[in-house]
Amino acid sequence: MMNRFLFTTLLLALTTTASRAQNWSESKLGNISTVTNKGGQTLGYSTTSGVKLIIDKGLAFKDLNKNGKLDAYEDWRLPVAIRAKDLAAKMTVEQIAGLMLYSKHQPIPSAPAGPFAGTYGGKVFAESGATPTDLSDQQKEFLTKDNVRHVLITSVQSPAVAAGWNNNAQALVEGLGLGIPANNSSDPRHGTRADAEYNAGAGGAISMWPGSLGLAATFDPAIVRQFGQIAAAEYRALGIATALSPQIDLATDPRWYRFSGTFGEDPKLTTDLARAYIDGFQTSTGSNEIKDGWGYTSVNAMVKHWPGGGSGEAGRDAHYGYGKYAVYPGNNFATHFLPFTEGAFKLAGKTSMASAVMPYYTISLGQDKKNGENVGNSYNKYIITDLLRTKYDYNGVVCTDWNITADETAVDVFLTGKSWGVEKLSVAERHYKILMAGADQFGGNNDAAPVIAAYKMGVKDLGEKAMRTRIEQSAVRLLTNIFRVGLFENPYLSVETTASVVGKPAFMDAGYQAQLKSVVMLKNKAKALPLTKGKTVYIPKRFTPAGRNFLGMNTPEKLEYPVNLAIVKKYFTVTDNPDEADYALAFIRSPDSGGGYSSADAKAGGNGYVPISLQYGDYTAQGTRDPSFGGGDPLEKFTNRTYSGKTNKTINSSDLTMVTETYAKMKGKPVIVAVQMSNPTIFSEFDKQSSAILAHFSVQDQALMDILTGVAEPSGLLPMQMPADMKTVETQAEDVPRDMTSYKDSEGHSYDFGFGLNWKGIIQDNRTKTYLKPAQRAKAEIK
Repeated sequence: MMNRFLFTTLLLALTTTASRAQNWSESKLGNISTVTNKGGQTLGYSTTSGVKLIIDKGLAFKDLNKNGKLDAYEDWRLPVAIRAKDLAAKMTVEQIAGLMLYSKHQPIPSAPAGPFAGTYGGKVFAESGATPTDLSDQQKEFLTKDNVRHVLITSVQSPAVAAGWNNNAQALVEGLGLGIPANNSSDPRHGTRADAEYNAGAGGAISMWPGSLGLAATFDPAIVRQFGQIAAAEYRALGIATALSPQIDLATDPRWYRFSGTFGEDPKLTTDLARAYIDGFQTSTGSNEIKDGWGYTSVNAMVKHWPGGGSGEAGRDAHYGYGKYAVYPGNNFATHFLPFTEGAFKLAGKTSMASAVMPYYTISLGQDKKNGENVGNSYNKYIITDLLRTKYDYNGVVCTDWNITADETAVDVFLTGKSWGVEKLSVAERHYKILMAGADQFGGNNDAAPVIAAYKMGVKDLGEKAMRTRIEQSAVRLLTNIFRVGLFENPYLSVETTASVVGKPAFMDAGYQAQLKSVVMLKNKAKALPLTKGKTVYIPKRFTPAGRNFLGMNTPEKLEYPVNLAIVKKYFTVTDNPDEADYALAFIRSPDSGGGYSSADAKAGGNGYVPISLQYGDYTAQGTRDPSFGGGDPLEKFTNRTYSGKTNKTINSSDLTMVTETYAKMKGKPVIVAVQMSNPTIFSEFDKQSSAILAHFSVQDQALMDILTGVAEPSGLLPMQMPADMKTVETQAEDVPRDMTSYKDSEGHSYDFGFGLNWKGIIQDNRTKTYLKPAQRAKAEIK
């Protein structure tokens, strides 16, 4: 019999040998090596980056800084908080400065000209011989020289190209310094192509969903959560780990240019949808989860815009100098916090809160109760530190909106600096003020120099130790968001997997079903809808005059059919002769009168300010605010921005003409109007000429055809009020939700928040019980 000593010695030897056994395996595809740890994390690294493996207790780890030992930040077994703190302490000031940058917009491949242009070997892409997955000269420079690790991706040629570009970018940065991966991001990219055809079982470039207002019109957080889950899966397959969304500003002024990007004006609905959206994006489950709901299918949600930007004076938007002031005549500042404090920061899922917050450009006029500063929100210490950080205990990343540290060059240009309230400071001083206000990151800035200069200012004011502590605090927050989605372990993509995930049939179908549920039927006189398939329809062409888009770029005039006739012809016979038609289908857009500023008026000696109109006909402002609450800009010699007595024209007034002329041509036969809505609209101008009215928020033409013909029943509800007239628009308070007199149509229906019809009549269900005030429900029941 073996004695006890020998048995114990042998057991220890066997245990030690087993613990040192190789519990990992490795495979290679091209330049990408994949390492599978048994019971641990899967690693990916490029064989061109110089990274080697370190083995500890039979498991493999990436030696990202190439020092031959396992550092805490390289050890995927450790908590993220420990890893992030360890790495931040190892970073130089220059590396942290680069981490604090968020790149300018990057199309892939880069554009040949314009604000987002790039070159390849000094030549434009088409002349360079480069492939679409190659990095541009500018991308290589800001990734290497400026240590940028947060890249904003706009257009991509295809999902496969996005995956290949991601792999090339990650291989480059993996070989630099401490091996910090790129955290690529995107603005919302799941909008619809109206003329695209949906076929059950067919895939697409990416799943298509209704716009934000359309998601809101479903009044269904479950649909919004599903969108977040699907969008996150597609984002990660494209190499995107951060979403610059959702936009949860309360759109309390109906004229606001960014209304369409919101969930509407109601605090409770917006709060519930914000929570669902972020839970969908951020939560990983099953084998994809790493810890606390975070993992390989998680996408960081950068919620915007704190503390709410939907109360711009007279509806003007703060992308422009003419819209820099948010006002609060209803003393309703705190209500705008609710989607953040009760939604984004109180998630139902395990990730707990949105990982990042973007303040808006606006000066929240008169709301700094501590320091009395009227400066852009990212510059305001009271709004960022005292409110967001301290009162609401938010410790995630705060990233400024894009281009706020650059100089302003004109009050009416989109692509200009937006340093509202601090125009007299230098660029470096603006960066320093933002850091001291409590923000962590600078949007749209590829240049580390002003961040480093800001650091030196802090050293002079506070001392080296205090300023180093301050920037390490931001570094830890930024690194945390990269660690917990698994990018340090494996930032690489399989091109084949990407192609199979992005736009797969099940995702396309989910998006299409959501589109159907987002359409709101406002009117159905004498049950004009649903229409009978195979009947003959007349569709007038829509005229679009020449103009300028949101970016200030010129757009040509057009006269064209407003829908894809090939799709329409699968439902109806189309004629150009109204006399032959059974019905007319008019497709229009909500009124667009511009952003509230006229350079022609300014050149003629006026102050440049004009009303924003929600009607198609010419509008002359009467009895409006004079003087304005907000005013003052280095490029203006006055502070009163009133537009009282001025007249403004709607750019697409011909949409109204199209409806009224069609009504006359149809000689009493039904005219069905479908309105694509970006903002609330005054319906009195064409209500009586319409037998039925559908409101939608960017859906495919086919979805409208399915609703019109009864393939699907309308179920959407208005996520905002439709004003009775411009008088109620002018007298409502910019900061107060649902404070207008709503339009009442020829059938006696009030187009109030939460209104919508189905084939039976006014919709009353669990959604209306949840979100309508009792008084509203009572009115609906009386009808």
